[in-house]
Amino acid sequence: MANLVNIGLIREEKQPQDNRVAFTPKQCQWIMHHFPQVRIYVQPSSIRAFKDEEYSQAGIPLKEDLADCDILFGIKEIPPAKLIPGKKYLFFSHTKKKQPHNQKMLQEILKKKITLIDYECLVHPDGQRILGFGFFAGIVGAHNGLMAYGEKTHSFHLKRVYTMHDFQDLIGHYFGIKLPPMKIVITGSGRVAAGALEIMGLLGIKYIPPEEYLVNQYAYPVYTQLKAGELYLRKNDKTYSRSDFHQHPDQYECRFLPYVTVSDLLINGIYWDHNIPPLFLASDLRKENFHIKVIADITDDTQGSIPCNLGDSTIENPVYGVTKDTMQQTAPYLADTVDMMCVGNLPNELPRDASQYFGDQLMKYVFEALLQPGNEMMENATITKDGQLTPHYQYLEDYASGKSED
Repeated sequence: MANLVNIGLIREEKQPQDNRVAFTPKQCQWIMHHFPQVRIYVQPSSIRAFKDEEYSQAGIPLKEDLADCDILFGIKEIPPAKLIPGKKYLFFSHTKKKQPHNQKMLQEILKKKITLIDYECLVHPDGQRILGFGFFAGIVGAHNGLMAYGEKTHSFHLKRVYTMHDFQDLIGHYFGIKLPPMKIVITGSGRVAAGALEIMGLLGIKYIPPEEYLVNQYAYPVYTQLKAGELYLRKNDKTYSRSDFHQHPDQYECRFLPYVTVSDLLINGIYWDHNIPPLFLASDLRKENFHIKVIADITDDTQGSIPCNLGDSTIENPVYGVTKDTMQQTAPYLADTVDMMCVGNLPNELPRDASQYFGDQLMKYVFEALLQPGNEMMENATITKDGQLTPHYQYLEDYASGKSED
C-alpha cells in the first residue's frame, strides 16, 4: 500500500471569517474511498457552512491539532501566527501580484519553511484557471443587483440569498415572481457571467442581441450580454484579438457608452486591470442620458471598470448610493443616485453550493496530481517550496524580503 497521506481541512480564521470549505463531507468520503492511502481530518469550526456533526456523521474525524497532517486545505489567507511550520498548504494566498496586505503572511511562510500551492495559479494547459468561485459570485451578484433594483423602484421584492439554505431553496423563491419591464446589460463571458445568465434563465428574462437591445423597447424584462470582443475594439482597425488585447489593452477603446443610455441595471462580470479602459467615465454619470439606476459590480475593483465603485460593501449591507454629480457615497435607494452592489465575498451567501462546486473541480482536476511527485501543473502553482520561492515566482523576491510593497 502507498504511504499514508494525512490531509487536514483547516478552520477559516481570516476576519471577516469565511464559511466555505475545500471539501464537503460527502466529497471527503469519496476521496477516501477512491484513494485508500488518504485520511482526512477536519478542524472544528462554528461558522463553516457544513456543521462539525455533518463531518462526524460521514465518518470524517474532527481534530483540533492538525500538526500530524501532511497537506492542509483552506480557502482564504491564513493569519501568519496560525501557519504550522513545514507543512504543505493549498489556499488563495493573494500574493502573486505583490498584494501589500499579504506581504507579512508570505514572509512567515518562508520563515516557517512552508510549501504554498496557490489555487489561483492552478491552470489547464491552455492557461485557463481550474479553480474559482466565480459561478456562484455571478449567481448571488445578479440576484443582489435585481434585489436592489426592486427596492429602488418599489416594483418587486426579492429575499436575501444568505437567508436561503442552498441554491435549490433560492430557485424555489423565484416561483411566481413577476418582474416589470426592464433592460439589463451583462458584461463578460467567464464563470461570473455564466452565473448571472443562470439567474436570467431562472427568472425567465429574455435574451436580446446587442444591436436590437440598443434600439428597441420591450413590455417584459430583457437582457443582453457583451463579451470582451463586443466591448473592446482596437483603435486603429476596429478588430479584437484576445491575446493582443491582454498584451496591449491601451491600444483598445471601450464601446460600452451607448448602453448607459438604454439600460436600467448593469451586471458587471468583465475582467479588468489598470491598463484596461473603464466601461464609462465619472463625467458620464453627470450626463442627462445616463439611465442606469443600479450597478452590480461583481468584478469589484474599486474605481476600476466602474468608476463609481467607491469600495466594498458587505453581505449585511450590500448596496450604497453614489451621487452622480460629486461621486459621494450616500444611503441606498435615493431618487437621483446610482446604487452600487460591490460585495467582495458573494459566494459566502451560498456557501454550501459554492463549496460543493469548488470541491468537485478540485477532485476532477487537482487531487490526483497533488499526490504525484513532480507533477508539472502542481509545480507551476507552487509559490514556495520548503520555505524557498520557486523559479516561477522569483519575481516576488523583493516583495518577500520586505524591500517592495508595490
